[in-house]
Amino acid sequence: MELRHLRYFVAVAETENVTRAATQLHVSQPALSRQVHDLEEEIGFQLLHRSAKSVRLTEAGKVFLTEARAVLQRATEAVQNARAVAGGVKGEIHVGYSPSLTVQILPQALRAFQNDFPGVRVALHDLAGGEMLSQLRTGKLDVALLPLLPGKIIRGLRMDELARYPMCVAVAPKHPFARLKTVQLSAVVGEPLIAYSREEYPEYHDQIAELFATVGGKPRIAEEHEGVSSLILAIEAGHGVAVVPSCLACMVGPRLKIIPLVPAPAPIIVGAAWRADNASETVRKFIAAAALKQV
Repeated sequence: MELRHLRYFVAVAETENVTRAATQLHVSQPALSRQVHDLEEEIGFQLLHRSAKSVRLTEAGKVFLTEARAVLQRATEAVQNARAVAGGVKGEIHVGYSPSLTVQILPQALRAFQNDFPGVRVALHDLAGGEMLSQLRTGKLDVALLPLLPGKIIRGLRMDELARYPMCVAVAPKHPFARLKTVQLSAVVGEPLIAYSREEYPEYHDQIAELFATVGGKPRIAEEHEGVSSLILAIEAGHGVAVVPSCLACMVGPRLKIIPLVPAPAPIIVGAAWRADNASETVRKFIAAAALKQV
């Protein structure tokens, strides 16, 4: 049994006339009649009662018509869905991200991507940098939005720059620094620091250590936190200050003051990483959406 047998049968059943069905299908009447007969022989029972002027369904034919329509509909949907996935307009993409670094990038990326490709489901995964790299390599993630990393760390992956953010100091509104327009990096050295967990964010601790070394100091870590929400709470409560990218201001509103550092440290660069062997259309289009100019 082939799909054309089902299509021919459905056309005959719906028109109740072999001649009209043949015209509709653009096939000869004898060929159409033969195909329907072949179908009946293959399944072992009669589908149609035939007369000189018309045909009508047998009781078994009525049941078979419903099922044949469903099979044809599923076949059509299968082709459409596969074509959509091949064209990058349907399916699923798994994206890893760091909340504090992507607070500006991710919302506009999702809007732009899903406006153009509403059939693609974007599954978001809030992960530490090391977890994102691991899951990219195992195929659990398709794209990761994270700080730009040295080539040796991202071996086997590709990475495009998306945005650059100046490094600032985050303080509670009542902290003495809150009245300043800029804060000397040397002044931050003496403050208790609120930091991300060293276990999950070792690159953050390396960056802070290198930054403080430029003014002859060492970080004095007062607390470590696994996520940005608890980090913000600790700063707001006055437990210390934190060195953060300027984009964090989008998350904290009036709860904290985000103040530029001087001399200005090198900015933090956020990029999109993906496996070099996974240049699918969906991945490319998501990265393109993430790379759109911030508005």
